[in-house]
Amino acid sequence: MTSDPKASRLDLDWLISVDDHVLEPPNVWIDRVPSKDRDRAPRIEYDENGMDFWVYDGKKFPSSGLSAVVGKSKEEFSPEPLPYSEMAPGCYDPYARLKDMDRAGILASLCFPTVTRFCGQLFMEASDREFGLVCLKAYNDWMIEDWCGSAPGRYIPLILIPLWDPQLAVQEMQRCADKGATTFAFSENPEPLGLPTIHDKDGYWEPVMAAANDLEMVVSMHVGSSSQLPQICKDAPFMANLTWGATRTSGTMLSFLFSGLFQRYPNLKIALSEGEAGWMPYFLERAEQVLDKQRHWVKKGVRFQEHAGSRGVDLDNLDIRATFRDHIFGCIIDDAHAIASIELGHLPEDNIMCETDYPHSDTTWPDSIGVIKRRIGHLPEETQYKILRGNAERLYRFTPAEPPVPASASA
Repeated sequence: MTSDPKASRLDLDWLISVDDHVLEPPNVWIDRVPSKDRDRAPRIEYDENGMDFWVYDGKKFPSSGLSAVVGKSKEEFSPEPLPYSEMAPGCYDPYARLKDMDRAGILASLCFPTVTRFCGQLFMEASDREFGLVCLKAYNDWMIEDWCGSAPGRYIPLILIPLWDPQLAVQEMQRCADKGATTFAFSENPEPLGLPTIHDKDGYWEPVMAAANDLEMVVSMHVGSSSQLPQICKDAPFMANLTWGATRTSGTMLSFLFSGLFQRYPNLKIALSEGEAGWMPYFLERAEQVLDKQRHWVKKGVRFQEHAGSRGVDLDNLDIRATFRDHIFGCIIDDAHAIASIELGHLPEDNIMCETDYPHSDTTWPDSIGVIKRRIGHLPEETQYKILRGNAERLYRFTPAEPPVPASASA
């Protein structure tokens, strides 16, 4: 870690969160799809008790209370359905969100979707994918123009792609890149979604990764974007599964490290959301050990039981640490082990960012800046700045508004 005399002039009282969430307001699709299609677009309806729920493609989707805990004590947390009328307005309103961000020292926020699920699985599973694409594009336009456009410099636009058609995905990536988007949501493991893996011998995902490389769009992957809940065994307690599930992100990191994608696409970068980072040094060390011991027979194309070989990877020139440093980014909510690893030189300070998980049940709000500063306040100021916001600004090519920024008068 180095010291930069400019760091003392940097504002260390604000952070950029690269993993928050938006509960889509009811008008997202109604305002944007053709009038003739409003009755089949995602929309809010009410049951006989006045409880609201989303409806799309013949299915109902109530909102989980764990997705909107802001304003509640931990004793009040519950996964039971929660109507919009009982949510804090910051869950779904960008202007109300700004007030909550200002209170917590959050300068800017990247938000994953809710009703569509983390990478747009809702539209991939629809019976009419052609209309699903219409709805997906409507979401992206709303995210860029309405949510992020409500306060320039405060929100980083995260778009969805049509996972079911890589060529359509490339077109949508280009369309949204032209509108300023620099990242798209992708699945941590597409296989459970019924899609090819990133190792597909026919190169299913190559057009998407090539476009990400050329457009410099970050591949953002949220834990759970494989539509699977982590499960140690069939009757493991929820809290055991949730604790263990964060490190499931390690599988995504290792899969990409040994995929050859970073060798084929030198500008490709991935961000791993809500997985913390304290586990990263161990898996990097283990990956180096495995590469050293096993690469020689793997290079010969030998298969071990049902394990696939490494397609299109130059194993002799695969530098695990350098590949991580150049291509992989993690984020932390409250991770003392990650910070200790940075201090020990086991984890690059340039590859770790902050998240607050607003408004989910892991959130550090309303003391977000306080939580992270208590973890990193003893580090050099330049290092603090990188973790708080500098790394996010660089990765997402994002210029935030000048802090502090008061909430809009139109809130």
